[in-house]
Amino acid sequence: MKFNFLFKAFILGLVTIFVVSCDKDYNEIGTDIVNDDHYQFDKDITKSIIAYNQKIGPVETNDLPINALGYYNNPVFGKTKASYVTQLELGTLAPTFKTHIVIDSVHLYIPYFSTFKSKDSETGDSTYELDSIQGNAKIDLQIYENGYFLRDYDPSSAVGLTQSQKYYSDQTQQFNDAKGAQLNTSVISAENSQFGFSPNEVKITYQKNLETVVKERKTPGMSILLNKDFFLNKIMNAPAGKLINNNVFKEYFRGLYFKVNSSIVSPDQGAMTMLDFKKGKITISYHQDKVISVVQSPDADRERKTIVLSLGGVTTNLKSVNLFENDNNSVYESAITGIIPPTGQERLYLRGQEGAMTVISLFAPEVDNYGYDDNNIQIPGANGVADELDDLRHPADGKKILINEASITFNIDKDAMATAPEPNRIMLYDLTNNRPLLDYYNDNSVSSLSAKYNKLVHGGILEKEDVTDGRGIKYKIRITNHIRSLIKNNDSTNVKLGLIVTESIATTTNQSLKTPASTLVKKVPTASVMNPRGTIIYGSTKQSAIVPENKRLKLEIYYTKPD
Repeated sequence: MKFNFLFKAFILGLVTIFVVSCDKDYNEIGTDIVNDDHYQFDKDITKSIIAYNQKIGPVETNDLPINALGYYNNPVFGKTKASYVTQLELGTLAPTFKTHIVIDSVHLYIPYFSTFKSKDSETGDSTYELDSIQGNAKIDLQIYENGYFLRDYDPSSAVGLTQSQKYYSDQTQQFNDAKGAQLNTSVISAENSQFGFSPNEVKITYQKNLETVVKERKTPGMSILLNKDFFLNKIMNAPAGKLINNNVFKEYFRGLYFKVNSSIVSPDQGAMTMLDFKKGKITISYHQDKVISVVQSPDADRERKTIVLSLGGVTTNLKSVNLFENDNNSVYESAITGIIPPTGQERLYLRGQEGAMTVISLFAPEVDNYGYDDNNIQIPGANGVADELDDLRHPADGKKILINEASITFNIDKDAMATAPEPNRIMLYDLTNNRPLLDYYNDNSVSSLSAKYNKLVHGGILEKEDVTDGRGIKYKIRITNHIRSLIKNNDSTNVKLGLIVTESIATTTNQSLKTPASTLVKKVPTASVMNPRGTIIYGSTKQSAIVPENKRLKLEIYYTKPD
């Protein structure tokens, strides 16, 4: 979703206000040191960071808040197909039908993320700009009846039917094997084999006196006519009791399978978008006799009716699954699966969905085998604490430092990224405990532009070149409270940190990996699975020909120390 570089200036203007209002510790320290000659400010960039790539692999994708759909060939990461499966819900329970039913249309509509731009005063047509999309070529979209039943609970669970059934991103073959009839069978190829994500508003029209009349206007979205005969048999001619409630209905009609492939007109490119499928609906418009009759009534005695099937549950929870098929670029694949040097990797690859994350260790591992007693006296013997952290906790002169700010700047390898779509935000989290950092919870700052940019003091927002259509330069994440806690509390564990792309800063849940990527990485934040984009940032490796000194990953600690 687009983020103009002008927002950078907006951030800088608000940082001071938000830091003071949202960060109690910062405010107190600032008050103590203003106009005090006994304190001096300093900056420390000597502390070590070791960062390396971690491939994620197949991940739990059921019931995500937002889902990807499409086929896209990313110039950096490779080809990805994103398909989708969802259950449906009856808008009206136990509907009654009369005789001589004729379906006029079965219309599927799922809105895209879009921004209104203008409206033509003469035609009434509105212009929109699509958001959350990469690529602009055609895809092959096939919509099938889903034949694979999505269970609510896992029957194999040791604790009985209390644990939710998990579905994973690599289960494409299971849904392929169980799929039913294809439903988007129109002769109009733009509704199936040459489908495109159009920014045009959707018009619902009808004919009157040989003229087309616009009955309803909708924001841009997937607008497809589905097979009328299928829905006549499945809904109007359903066996007795199959439409009585949604629990029975979900077993009877197991939903839709949106299967995506590359299109014959653009086999090497395509497009991918993010969708809130829960806002989607299928509207069945039909005519029937006003009264039950053996003989079909004349037109005057017939009535027009509609029945709606929802892709977003109102009375029940609807299960859904996002399916990913990847053909990774060889350079990217090698980077996320290769041998990890002790000093970390030179390029760090972040990619959403079932892509890659970065594992970060702050402070060099313990080497010198010493600790400190209660009187701040150094004593021999390993204490399990990194030497650099030990030295910050126990300065040689005994004068405790006050942390004003601590942050990590992640510089983008612009040459390696080339023209690839960039994520608007990345997130640093406590990988050991799979939760956000203390700075996340302490930051109540709110963006006036979008909720996606809330917690802007904590940061992680893409900063771009100050030119039209400028590319990304860097991301900066403040971890002031995290570092303060590590230094102040001797019993605070120096946890591993995880770095991911994020689709929603407000989403803090996690998705399980089908197979743990390591003893540490068994889950990944949901917000990363929702985001199809990726980026490449420079690592922390010192004296590397690939990593310029001024772009190297550094922990920057701004502190105050008594004279």
